[in-house]
Amino acid sequence: MSPPLLLLSNIHLTFGGAPLFENADLSVAAGDRICLVGRNGSGKSTLLKIATGSIVPDEGERFLQPGATIRYLPQEPNLSGFETTQDYVIDGLEAGDELRRAKSLIAQLGLTGKEPPEQLSGGQARRCALARALAPEPDILLLDEPTNHLDLPTIEWLELELKKIRSALVLISHDRRFLDNLSKKTVWINQGNTTQLDKGFSNFEPWRENYIQNLEVERHKLDKKISAETEWLHKGVTARRKRNMGRLRALQDLRRKRQSERRPVGNVNMVANEADNSGKRVCLANNISKSYGNHRVVIDFSIRIARGDRIGIIGPNGVGKTTLLNLLTGTLKPDKGNIRLGKNIEIENLDQDRSTLAADDTLAQSLTGGGDKITINGKTRHVIGYMKDFLFTPDQARTPVKVLSGGERGRIMLARALAKPSNVLVLDEPTNDLDLETLDLLQELLAEYPGTILLVSHDRDFLDRVVTSVVASEGNGKWTEYAGGYSDMISQRGEDLGQNTHYRPKPARKPRIEVKKKPNGSKVSAKLTYRDKHALEILPKQIEELHVTIRDYSQDMADPNLYRSNPKKFAQIADFLEEAKNKLSELEERWLELEMRREKLENR
Repeated sequence: MSPPLLLLSNIHLTFGGAPLFENADLSVAAGDRICLVGRNGSGKSTLLKIATGSIVPDEGERFLQPGATIRYLPQEPNLSGFETTQDYVIDGLEAGDELRRAKSLIAQLGLTGKEPPEQLSGGQARRCALARALAPEPDILLLDEPTNHLDLPTIEWLELELKKIRSALVLISHDRRFLDNLSKKTVWINQGNTTQLDKGFSNFEPWRENYIQNLEVERHKLDKKISAETEWLHKGVTARRKRNMGRLRALQDLRRKRQSERRPVGNVNMVANEADNSGKRVCLANNISKSYGNHRVVIDFSIRIARGDRIGIIGPNGVGKTTLLNLLTGTLKPDKGNIRLGKNIEIENLDQDRSTLAADDTLAQSLTGGGDKITINGKTRHVIGYMKDFLFTPDQARTPVKVLSGGERGRIMLARALAKPSNVLVLDEPTNDLDLETLDLLQELLAEYPGTILLVSHDRDFLDRVVTSVVASEGNGKWTEYAGGYSDMISQRGEDLGQNTHYRPKPARKPRIEVKKKPNGSKVSAKLTYRDKHALEILPKQIEELHVTIRDYSQDMADPNLYRSNPKKFAQIADFLEEAKNKLSELEERWLELEMRREKLENR
C-alpha cells in the first residue's frame, strides 16, 4: 500500500458556535479515486478547502508529501481580474507544466481562449475552470461539483478525461452516474465525522442504509439500558448507596453519551400544491419551427403530450432546450406550425439560474411574498413550519437569500415552486446543488405527482428514474422523441449526444480486418471453402431479416404509451433490440470479410 500524498487527521472545526467537524479524516494516495458524500451543509466543500490549505482547522493535522501538487476546482470559480479565458487558464500553470496542453483543453472544451470572463455563461465559466484545473495534471485533483452547469456531451467528455488522467481524484458531485463511473472509494461525512468505504459509490447507498439501521439498533439498546438502570436507581440505590456509587456513575456516563449523540439530519418533506386536473391533452405541437436569424433552433418538430407524461429534454448547451420549453408551454410563438394547449392548464416553472430570487429578500419573504402564512392543498401553514420541511431552521427566516449556499437556494426554489398550485411542472436543471438524499425525495415526489412534467436535465441517472420519454437534440434544429429514459434513448439511438459536439474526443477507429497468418508467418490460403461459399449465399438474407426485426422493435419502442403502460415489456423489447443489433454487426462483419476475399480471388 503506497503512502498517502495527502493526510488530514482528527480534524475539528467550529463555525458560528456549532461544530462542523468533530473527528474528520481524509487520506489520498497516488491513483486514488475518492468520492466525498454527505448532506448539504455537512462540510464537504469545507473539507476540500482544508485539504488545499486555504482553511485552517481548530484542531487536527494536515500533511502533504513534499513536492506533491494539488489543483482545486471550486464550486463557484472566480474569473474576475483576467482579460481572457486563456489568461485565467495559463495563470494556473507552474514551471514545467505544458502550455500546449492548456491550449488544447481550452479548445476541447469549446472555448477559443479569447472570451472575456465577464461575458461567460455558467457552463462556459465551469469549462474554463476545468481547463485550469486539468491542464497541470497535478498529483491530486480536488473537484467540487464539476458537472454543475455542464451539458451531457461535456460531462461524458470529462468522464473520459478523468479516467485516463494520472492524478489522484477527490470528487464532490450530485451526479450518481458520474460518481458510479469514476469512484473506487467513498468517504461519507456524517454528523461531524468521516467514514470510509473502500468501494465506489455504486456500493455506498446500500451500505449506508445498513449502517444507519445498525446505529438505530445500538441506540435502541442504549435506551433500554438507560431505562433499566434508571429503574434500579429509583428502587434500589437508597439502601446500598455506598456500595453502588460506581453503578450510579456508569448510569450518568450512559446519559451523557446519549445526550451527546448527534441525531441524523432530517429529510426534506416535499409535497406539491396540486391544482385541478388538466385535460387529457396537455400540448399538441404540429411541425413547429423557430429560428433566430440564421440560427435554426427548432425545425419541423411534432409532439403530443398527455396528462401524466414526464418529458425529458436533453442536448448540448446553447442548442435551444429552453426555447423548446417556452414553445411547448405557450410562452413563445413558433415561426411556423401550430401549438394547441389543453384545457385548465396551470403551469409552474423552476428556472435554472434562480433569477427570480431577490438577493435582498429574506428566506420567509421569498416563500410568502411578505406574509407569514402559506397554503398547501387547502391547508394553511405558518411559513416557519413549511421552512422546516425543507430543512431550514426558524432562525433562518430572516436570513437574506444572498448569503445562502447553492444547495439552500436550490431548496428555496423547490419550496416556492411546489407551494404554488399546478398541474404542469416545468423544471429547468432542478438537480443543481441538491444533495443525493434530497434528489431521492424529489424523484419520489415527481413519481407521485399527478400532473405533467417537462424536465431539462443533464443528470443521466435522474432522467432514467423520472421521465417516460426523452426529446433529444440531433443538431441543426432537429429534435427526436425517444420512449423511456436516457439509457433507453442511447439504446435506440445507438450513440450518445457527444457525437454532435465539436469538443467531444473523436471516437476510436474501428479495428482493421487483418489477414490471419500460419504459425510460420505465411498467409493462410485465401481460397473460399464450401462453408464460406454457403455463408456468402445465406448471409444477405439473414442480414435483411435482422434489419426488418430491428425496424419492428424500434417502432415498438417509439410508442410512448408502451413504456407507461408496460415497463416490463418495454425492457424486454429493449433487450431484444440490443441483441439483434449485436447479431447484425457480427453477420455484417463476417459477410464483409468473405466478400473482400471473394473479390480479391476474382481479380487475380
